[in-house]
Amino acid sequence: MKRRPAIVLLTALAPISWGTTYAVTTEFLPSDRPLFTGLMRALPAGLVLLGLARVLPRGAWWWKAAVLGALNIGAFFPLLFLAAYRLPGGMAAAVGSVGPLFVVGLSAVLLGQRPTVRGVLTGIVAASGVSLVVLKAAGAFDPVGVLAALASAASMSAGTVLTKRWGRPDGAGPLALTAWQLTAGGLLIAPVALLLEGAPPALDGRALGGYLYLALANTAVAYWLWFHGIGRLTATQATFLGPLSPLTAAVVGWAALGQALTPVQVVGMGVAFGATVVGQLRSGGAPSRQTFSSLEMNARKDSMDLTVGVRRCDVRSSPVGLP
Repeated sequence: MKRRPAIVLLTALAPISWGTTYAVTTEFLPSDRPLFTGLMRALPAGLVLLGLARVLPRGAWWWKAAVLGALNIGAFFPLLFLAAYRLPGGMAAAVGSVGPLFVVGLSAVLLGQRPTVRGVLTGIVAASGVSLVVLKAAGAFDPVGVLAALASAASMSAGTVLTKRWGRPDGAGPLALTAWQLTAGGLLIAPVALLLEGAPPALDGRALGGYLYLALANTAVAYWLWFHGIGRLTATQATFLGPLSPLTAAVVGWAALGQALTPVQVVGMGVAFGATVVGQLRSGGAPSRQTFSSLEMNARKDSMDLTVGVRRCDVRSSPVGLP
């Protein structure tokens, strides 16, 4: 498995890309249209990839693709935004960072992978590091927001583990599976966005450029890299790449948006990054060959920004770089 470090690095580009979502959304896109933004990320990207793959689901894969698309995109995006709007100062990212622990538990149930002490402890350390980076003082605890954040993490985690369990259908590669899930997720978001947010807003050239970036680089390419890598990594290894998203958001906020980083945040970044590295170490034994190379997702992710960007995670918040 000499190529595994390269696979890890390529897969890591997905959560790193998702970490730029907040900055792009706040600087280029219309405000307060999270569902429309999620729709513009998922559906155009899915249709473009579908045209490139030229493969449709067959048999049971129609409903499997729909389930994965709902878990990784269709349910994940709205839940993530609901949490981001209702929770103060990055708390949505902090609560959502328990995703690796969900994956450890679901892998035991669905994949027969026994949880290890190292995996559980690393997940706790990763969540603690992310919390130091994104949590700010204040605000009231919102039970609905907390439940939405937990549900979004659980949704992405379930999508990741089911992707590993179901593998990949014959004749379909990661590109096709990515296209199916993004398209299914986008179609699920569309009626919700229309019902709750009304007609699409007027878009200028700046907004169109932002949506183009989100749909192509931030979603089509990023999710393809994510799904391509997941089948070659364990579900736990993949989900431990998730903290790279809020870490990237914090760095972009500092470098491009002039947001200061405190010493505590810098320490948190080191802790979370260290947990990400440790999470890539195998526990021993020969690596098992999965028939499929895909996640989630993120599919997701988003673990993880999977995240769709939101103009503001909260009016009081720092960037939350989730898929």
